[in-house]
Amino acid sequence: MADTQFDVIVIGSGPGGYIAAIRASQLGLKTAIVERDRLGGVCLNWGCIPTKALLKNAEYMHFLNHASDFGFSFDNLSVDFQRVIQRSREVADANSNGVSFLMKKNNVTVINGWGVAKGKGQVEVRDTDGNPTAQLSCRAIILATGARPRVFPGIEVDFKHVITSTEAMLQEKLPNSMIIMGAGAIGVEFAYFYNAFGTKVTIVEMQPNIMPIEDEDASKEVARAFKKRKVELLTEHRVISAKTVGEGVEVVVEDKNGKQKTLNADLALNAVGVTGNIEGIGLEGLGVEVVRGHIKVDTFMQTNVEGIYAIGDVVGAPWLAHVASAEGVVAAEHIAGHHTPGMDYSNIPGCTYCQPQVASVGMTEKAARAAGYELKIGKFPFKASGKARAIGETDGFVKLVIDAKYGEILGAHIVGSEATEMIAELGLARSLEATGESVFRTIHAHPTLSEAVMEAAADAYGEALNM
Repeated sequence: MADTQFDVIVIGSGPGGYIAAIRASQLGLKTAIVERDRLGGVCLNWGCIPTKALLKNAEYMHFLNHASDFGFSFDNLSVDFQRVIQRSREVADANSNGVSFLMKKNNVTVINGWGVAKGKGQVEVRDTDGNPTAQLSCRAIILATGARPRVFPGIEVDFKHVITSTEAMLQEKLPNSMIIMGAGAIGVEFAYFYNAFGTKVTIVEMQPNIMPIEDEDASKEVARAFKKRKVELLTEHRVISAKTVGEGVEVVVEDKNGKQKTLNADLALNAVGVTGNIEGIGLEGLGVEVVRGHIKVDTFMQTNVEGIYAIGDVVGAPWLAHVASAEGVVAAEHIAGHHTPGMDYSNIPGCTYCQPQVASVGMTEKAARAAGYELKIGKFPFKASGKARAIGETDGFVKLVIDAKYGEILGAHIVGSEATEMIAELGLARSLEATGESVFRTIHAHPTLSEAVMEAAADAYGEALNM
């Protein structure tokens, strides 16, 4: 390796790491990125992107099973499940190659290996056997090492029958039955995918609602849609144990009254959360503060050790790719001395890509009431939308949580076909401090799904015209 001295070294190339590297290079900093596996990290290779490819296949499968509603008929529909999986891998490969192109375009040096922060401005690169292959120096280090699935005691993940999300997207054959432990975004997305192809799916969730961080109305709407598709929902149940038994799995669950029962299936998916990859990257020797398995940082993504920054899943919730990217930009700009206001987590959109999709930004109704706000609630169902009826996607609604005193949009919650695309309008509205009235006074094109946003805002003021 010719160069060993840099201004910035990024350890990890996920959506936080590679964006941080690009922004640092744009600002004139000589930048390197150290990656032990594939460029793009978990998101591009094993998470965000390939799962969305799988979910698109699931949407097509759902359509084909209801094609007669649109006037189509055919005999002997068959599914090549291996091809479904293969397509998602092709999509992931294309995106990883795209990151490689971006590194070259932006003059970022890519170094393969395991990066370890050894001291102030010092990074050691190691091979798969742990042997040092390079010693690098720099002015600042950005840790972007991501996270991995969290495993609780009693859940015996063997990666064959009791699996993680990685194995869930690499199955060679379609399982007849699956138990999904955890009903957050990962759990419900895989539930939708496998259910669409005919797998009997059971979701186990400790909280009273699936998708427990979402507004209760949104959670209940998705639950209703899942039940209609014969997904079994065991809410207020906790997993006592999960293990492989023969060619299947045995999962023991307990309800809120302490009553236990045993579930059996072909596979069990561990989807109970993630924990930061903090091991083996030099934190102990540097004295970097870690809280509950995640690196502690300030508004500018600085750790307690000068010259060491951390971004993305390794710093904790919210575990979202777009948050990691935003944090990467903040870290790079702060290192470069470029003005940055720092991270603001109050307007982060959250998206789940099952069908109906779920998207939200800001406060839930429950949180807003707990904070003492007097509220106006506006809600518009897609069954009242002409466009939704035309495309056959009438499940869901738009719900706005508005401060009654000033008209501030405190929160927005969308359940529906294109919810993850529609939420951007409300994120922008909140960032520009638009009021609920200004939203419904803005003319929306007809017929569109986004008219539901306008109608929900109007409903909050008693002025809805189409329901």
